[in-house]
Amino acid sequence: MNVLLLKEPRDGAAVDDPYIQEMALRGLQAALLPVLSFKFVSLNTLSDKLFQPEKHGGLIFTSPRAVEAAKMCLEGRREEWERSAKAKWDAKSVYVVGKATAALVRHLGLDPLGEDAGTAEVLSRVIIEREDTSIPPLFFPCGSIKREVLPTALRESGVPLETLTVYQTSAHPDVEKNLDNYFAAQGCPASVAFFSPSGVNFCLQTLRRLAGEQLAQIKFAAIGPTTRDAMQAAGLSVSCTAEKPTAEHLAEAVSKALK
Repeated sequence: MNVLLLKEPRDGAAVDDPYIQEMALRGLQAALLPVLSFKFVSLNTLSDKLFQPEKHGGLIFTSPRAVEAAKMCLEGRREEWERSAKAKWDAKSVYVVGKATAALVRHLGLDPLGEDAGTAEVLSRVIIEREDTSIPPLFFPCGSIKREVLPTALRESGVPLETLTVYQTSAHPDVEKNLDNYFAAQGCPASVAFFSPSGVNFCLQTLRRLAGEQLAQIKFAAIGPTTRDAMQAAGLSVSCTAEKPTAEHLAEAVSKALK
């Protein structure tokens, strides 16, 4: 059975994407279509912040793209990073959501906390339990379409926070054409998996047009509760949600839904 994954390929290579591989292990033929486009911004400001750890109580990364922005800022300054800034950040707390984000943070040489927190809601509780209200502000590089759950929770608990938008999210320029081509070649998929509320917003109208009366037959899957809520708010019937935001858990959920 065919499964359509509406997400960004890891490191730009769809063929090696772990979600495709995990689906294949369960006898599912998965295809991946990129639905989002990213533009990095404020990198000079981010660079300054990354090399001034003494002004912050810790770091928060809730998406791989934010870590990629940080990595870009370290290019050409690796020696300086290794010599001083990295150790100072590592003496503080570096919080993350999800294993993909955690893996990228480790590539920066930092030790992440909270990778098993599947949502910003869960991570905010972890932070509130660990941090004192008298610390310098935690630094949170984020995207332009971030949800306000984490900032609101920290603010209401008195944990200081400083945010900086380091990337802007928009629809991938070829998303409609790619969906048209997929349906023309493969027909209506047995399952469609969404990976973000933005993906739902950017794809759903085209999906409804292409699937027509077959839309009700599709088993829609969500990578996590935030995406599931966005799908349900858009009027979709969600057949399954991954227990954790990993390739293995999503493949398991989709496989069960299709039985």
